[in-house]
Amino acid sequence: MKQMNSYEELPLTLCAEDVAAVLGISRTNAYALLHQEDFPTLHIGKRLLVPRDKFIQWINDSTK
Repeated sequence: MKQMNSYEELPLTLCAEDVAAVLGISRTNAYALLHQEDFPTLHIGKRLLVPRDKFIQWINDSTK
C-alpha cells in the first residue's frame, strides 16, 4: 500500500494488509483484529474486508 496522507485516500474496502499498514501493525495482528467480534469486517466468501467508513468510525470510537 502506498503512503496515505488522509482517510479519503484509502480504498473503499480495506484488506488485512491495508489495515496493517494504516495502523502500523503486523499482518498477523491485522488478521486477528479482522476476526474480532466488534471489528467491522465484511466476510465475502473467504475474503475479509473492512469498509473504509466503518474503519474510520472504529478508529474514532476506539480513541475516545
